Parts: sequence; C-alpha cells; structure tokens
Amino acid sequence: MKLICGDILEELKKMEDGSVDLIITSPPYNLGNNHHTGNNRHKAYEDNMPEQEYQNWQIQSLMHCFRVLKSTGSMFYNHKNRIKDGLQISPYEWICKTSFIIKQELVWENGSQNFDKIRFYPMTERVYWLAKNRETKLNNIISHKDYFSKSEWSPVKTAGLHKRAFPLQMPLDIISCFPTANIILDPFMGSGTVGIACKQLKKEFIGIEINKAYFELAERSINEETDKDNSIV
Repeated sequence: MKLICGDILEELKKMEDGSVDLIITSPPYNLGNNHHTGNNRHKAYEDNMPEQEYQNWQIQSLMHCFRVLKSTGSMFYNHKNRIKDGLQISPYEWICKTSFIIKQELVWENGSQNFDKIRFYPMTERVYWLAKNRETKLNNIISHKDYFSKSEWSPVKTAGLHKRAFPLQMPLDIISCFPTANIILDPFMGSGTVGIACKQLKKEFIGIEINKAYFELAERSINEETDKDNSIV
C-alpha cells in the first residue's frame, strides 16, 4: 500500500515503465466551479480549467498511465459526457489522441440528475476500458452486461469534502475480472475508494492525490479498512 500526496504528472514520472497491472481512476470532470446535482448547487473543488487546457492535461495524464502500465495491463477510466455552452463534450475527444486502444465502453446509471428541461436528463456516466494490446482480455466472472444500474453501482455519499465518490462496487467488480492483477494504481485517488477495494481483495495499491484534504480523507478511509481486517481473528 503506497499513498502519495502529489501531482499526478510529477509522481507518475517517478514510476518505472510497465510496473502496474491495472489502473482504475476517475479524474475531475471540469464541470465548472458552480455545478449542480439535481437542484443542489455546490462547489466541491476547483474544477474550471479552460477546456483545451483540461483536455491536454488529460492526454498527458493518460499517456503517463500508458507508460507505467504493463503491456498486458488495462486501465478503466471513469468519465462522462458533459454539456458546455449547449454542446456535448465526449471523453473520446481526448482519449482518441492517446496511444491507448479502446476495448469497450461501459455505462452506469449514476442518478446524478440535471433537471434542465431543455434536454433529456443526463443520468449516466461512462467507464472506458483502455489497453495497450488488442489481445488483452478480462475474465467476466461476474457474468455482467456492459450496463450497470444504479442499484448495482450506487454512488457513495461522503461527509464534507466529496459530495459523492464513485461506487465501491465498481472497483470490486473490475478487479475481480482481472484475477492475476496484483499492483493496482489510482492516480486521481480522491476519497480512496479504489484503495478500499484493494484492501478488501488483498491487492497492492498505489494511490496519488494532489489535494491534501482529500489525501487525508483517503488515508483515513483506507486505514479504517485495514483496522477492520486486523480485527478479524
């Protein structure tokens, strides 16, 4: 278990090529500083980069992930289609500018309602399965389709800092489909959900988070999971 408080680009530069089996992550979405969930507006964190600057940052981040990933490894990149200035912006716009192969797109119902009646309500997010090798496979031991309902992957409410974290069941399901993956990375660790899943599944975890408050929250959450393990006789 290695938790790092630092910048994703600087910290990934320090990692060896081909040293990670599996990456599961969800970056900031660049929704603007006053985005809303349902009728509740909030400013959870600074999230308002110029769009082209944001996309270039994501390309750089993905390319560093590509480098540290093993040749047979996979990355699961959680993002969403965003609406800005009346237009939809798809993550494909920058993913396709990286060296990754897109193996599959998963859809999950996050229930994060935007009740703006000028469009059909956007209720889903995407998880892109990315790989370095077109021969890379997973073992669908959960026998699941490519759509996950809100009851299957339910977002987790967290106190204070994060309004919601992505579902714990998401990394649990993904990791279980890669039984030989032992070293798992989350370069946008947030509240530590992937780290908690790794503790439960007895996997090695590397987490990177630049925000000190989020880092401390993740560290506490993962340590609490460790304490649970140690209390089992």
